[in-house]
Amino acid sequence: MKIKTALILCAGYGKRLAPITNNVPKPLLNVKNLNLLDNTLKFVESVGITKLKINTFYLSDQINNFIEKQNNSLNIDIINDGERILDTGGGIYNLIKKSEEEDFLTLNPDTLWNSNYMNTFFEMEKFYFKNKIKNLLMVVKKNRSFDTRFKGDFNLNNGKLYKESKNEFIYTGCQILNRKIFEKVENNIFSMSEIWNDLLDKKELYGYESLSEFTHVTDIDIYNKLN
Repeated sequence: MKIKTALILCAGYGKRLAPITNNVPKPLLNVKNLNLLDNTLKFVESVGITKLKINTFYLSDQINNFIEKQNNSLNIDIINDGERILDTGGGIYNLIKKSEEEDFLTLNPDTLWNSNYMNTFFEMEKFYFKNKIKNLLMVVKKNRSFDTRFKGDFNLNNGKLYKESKNEFIYTGCQILNRKIFEKVENNIFSMSEIWNDLLDKKELYGYESLSEFTHVTDIDIYNKLN
């Protein structure tokens, strides 16, 4: 089985990258001569996914204009969050409601995705379908991160994620999920961490380790160092 649809989250304000995001949405910033959103689009193409949904809110017209000028094989659907920004979980849920697919790849464009992540994605995809799970996060050890300030989000053991007082793994911004994890959602605006915490309580949140160096545009300091 294969993932057929990817979701890219482009609605955020990018406040930690102000003042440069006062006039340009974070996904359209250039880092190391790479446009973050264009780089993410290329990664989606490279793993053979052709259907793509993007959520927008802040400075959405700029993202719309950028996508209109693209020349690639992707079937792109842009969906605005609406009158209010929906947060990470709400944004994903809103995109999923516009699709008939069961399983999705989601990506945050502020990670510098590259060809080194391709095999990890394919391995994740196999693990996800083989084990018939509902949510699988790509994680990386803190010592592989360009930004050394991360405290860690999770620990990982035998494919399952859990949390302790000290956590050694960082979420990379890539996950595979099934729409069923949103079945009990009652609000439109919520963080994805609420879904993860519920799955953690049930011991049903899974992780897959990436061995690639992790570069994430966390804030203005990291942005300046990268450029």
